[in-house]
Amino acid sequence: MNTTNIARQALPEHSHIASQTPGADFADCYCFADPCPDASAMATYLAVMGRTPRWMDFLMAVRNRVVRLAGLKHLDADQASLSAKPASSYRVGERVGIFSLIHMAEDEVIVCDDDKHLRVQLSVYKHKVQDRPMVSVSTVVHNHNRLGRLYMAVVGPVHQRIVPIMLKQVLHAPSTTHR
Repeated sequence: MNTTNIARQALPEHSHIASQTPGADFADCYCFADPCPDASAMATYLAVMGRTPRWMDFLMAVRNRVVRLAGLKHLDADQASLSAKPASSYRVGERVGIFSLIHMAEDEVIVCDDDKHLRVQLSVYKHKVQDRPMVSVSTVVHNHNRLGRLYMAVVGPVHQRIVPIMLKQVLHAPSTTHR
């Protein structure tokens, strides 16, 4: 995959994830030129999430060790499982890496993790902007309690810094598309 620009923007108006923002405590979106316009949203999700940089895996491992002390879920980011299955074989309700698939259409995939402290939804939405194929990666978080608010007070600003960096690294890595 190769792209030149990743821009922070509002959640795309016609995306399904945009309907999940009422009452949300956190929402962000990053948009870039679609490197694989003929691929489905699920194939694009698998291509992007299946190739996270090693430093991101390290940060997840640190996160897992720290949150275990607060009794939160260990998120095992098994990247190999993301490439083991073709995109077309996934169904709503199945696990996709650390998330559960809750919405799947040709143009948008939404995955979710719901823990006692918060609910995180992640969307990959394929759309056009001025006839250019684009991809928007959006995150919506609903805190369930004080622990969720504390968690997001730390993770939110970090998320906003590392997601664009991670996307740039992933998008400039050699391509592997899941159909």
